[in-house]
Amino acid sequence: MSLVNDVFLGAAAIFVILAIAMLYRAIKGPTMQDRVLAVNVLGTNTVVILALLAAGLDEPWFLDIALVYALLNFLMTIAISKFTVERGGII
Repeated sequence: MSLVNDVFLGAAAIFVILAIAMLYRAIKGPTMQDRVLAVNVLGTNTVVILALLAAGLDEPWFLDIALVYALLNFLMTIAISKFTVERGGII
């Protein structure tokens, strides 16, 4: 492995640590909006981790999984946001 691959894998490890820290906000968020945003950030971190693993391990199929996960994360965030907005709200 080259130094660049090690940097990608190290960055992926840092994002895993940040995702674990964000999990606290997803569980203990004071409002529902905080929880929805934290879950969205966790999904985005997962996509970034998968992309970094694809680059670091030279496995391009990780990018396919990251793309599908990003689409599912977007749809899930929209669905939860629509569910949590009260009738007569913004949406």
